[in-house]
Amino acid sequence: MLSRRLQVLIDEDRWTRLEREADHRGVPVAVLVREAIDERFPAVAEERCAALQAVLDAEPMDVAEPSRLREELDSIRSHRSA
Repeated sequence: MLSRRLQVLIDEDRWTRLEREADHRGVPVAVLVREAIDERFPAVAEERCAALQAVLDAEPMDVAEPSRLREELDSIRSHRSA
């Protein structure tokens, strides 16, 4: 439910671009503004979903056996603390 009103002053060029896109899509300018806010400042859940999707979309990579991974991690940690 929409419960807050926002007043923003913008220049003529931005208003023209918003109006043009709103007319093209058949939606009010307010819808475009809300979409822009959501895209630029996503909710935490959306950020997590995007991060998870990026991991799932990543190319497969070779991974060492678990015992070897432990050795690599220990080596990295020892270099950090030095």
